[in-house]
Amino acid sequence: MKMIPKANSTPITQSPIGPTAFSRWRKVELGSVCDKIGSGATPRGGNDVYLDKGSYTLIRSQNVYNDGFHREGLAFISESHASALQNVEVLEGDVLLNITGDSVARVCQVAPDVLPARVNQHVAIIRPDSDALDAGYLRYYLVSPETQTLLLSWAGSGGTRNALTKAMVESLEISLPPLPEQQRIAQILGALDDKIELNRRMNQTLEAIARAVFQDWFVDFGPVRAKLDGREPYLPPGLWALFPERLADSELGVVPEGWGVKPLGKLVQLAYGKALRAGDRKDGDIPVYGSNGQVGWHDEKLADGPGIIVGRKGNPGVVTWAHNDFYPIDTAFYVVPATGDLSLYFLLYALTGQNLPSVAADSAVPGLNRNLAYMNRQLLPGTVLMSAFDRYVAPIFERRRRLDEESRALAAQRDALLPRLISGELPVN
Repeated sequence: MKMIPKANSTPITQSPIGPTAFSRWRKVELGSVCDKIGSGATPRGGNDVYLDKGSYTLIRSQNVYNDGFHREGLAFISESHASALQNVEVLEGDVLLNITGDSVARVCQVAPDVLPARVNQHVAIIRPDSDALDAGYLRYYLVSPETQTLLLSWAGSGGTRNALTKAMVESLEISLPPLPEQQRIAQILGALDDKIELNRRMNQTLEAIARAVFQDWFVDFGPVRAKLDGREPYLPPGLWALFPERLADSELGVVPEGWGVKPLGKLVQLAYGKALRAGDRKDGDIPVYGSNGQVGWHDEKLADGPGIIVGRKGNPGVVTWAHNDFYPIDTAFYVVPATGDLSLYFLLYALTGQNLPSVAADSAVPGLNRNLAYMNRQLLPGTVLMSAFDRYVAPIFERRRRLDEESRALAAQRDALLPRLISGELPVN
């Protein structure tokens, strides 16, 4: 692939990988097979016009990732602002490309369930001519290692800030098999991505179930209130008997009788992670965690899993679960329980409910104040009930772990197939 001065649709008759693989493939400039290539725009008023909910979505660079469309941080705008941005409307199937900043060259297809939508100026819309170029094939072509390397080199060549221009994107030379072969390549890779997405949604559901159980037992005191109201048990008899039959006053308000209250510092230690730059990480099976979740992989662990990571710098107070041994870097804490009888599952949701971001230091780079966090008060049921909660949610967490591992294996399979399929090395039939 290279930049060329004008469109080229020369048939490819030979390949170093295999002469028959490309017999019916062409090389074309991307601009010659697209109906639209153009960046979005920011609505008048900037961030002040962003809404938490709304009929129109505003897609930004933080939503565009090579592994798919991410909904975290999705913004919304009013109908009037959307009308003013009609020329940057996103249609189903559009390919989105980040064109500025640290996330430059990241690519995905728009998720249909976020439409109607617009994009801001950091994201380009690429809309293929459906008679010549399949959108799914284009998405995978753009995320292939060779194309990513090329786009990143272009983006870093023009000045102090990474950027891809419209002219660069239009001149990108791509290998184009016949349309049915493009569609088949997209189907093969898309089937793997669909399963990964299904696993992600299943994990979201499982997480919501575990969280709802914690909320009912230890926040809303559902079983205790049901006993007070004379309602029928909705848990197995042995488990039901572990809940008190009355509520009592405490320093945290009305709580189940006999439950205690302790400072967070008496329950856990927030241990410091250790610096590990991206360039120093070695390929391995140990997940690396920063302040906002997993940031990579390494071949050595720093902490035994399962475990809990708490954001320290940048995203203070964000709580993340690690299924297996893990490596927290220096922007994060990891949780060390004060005693062996404390349930990690209980602590996970207890810490999530502590509103730890509220005890972050006010500075240019926000940081969690560990000493203030230790002063937070936490309601504690008896160890027998915490152990029962462990047994109740452990199968849910085990299922989540297996789904995550399956998704990782599927992603590895997809990543191995992708360059072979779009190079023609691996025939689609």
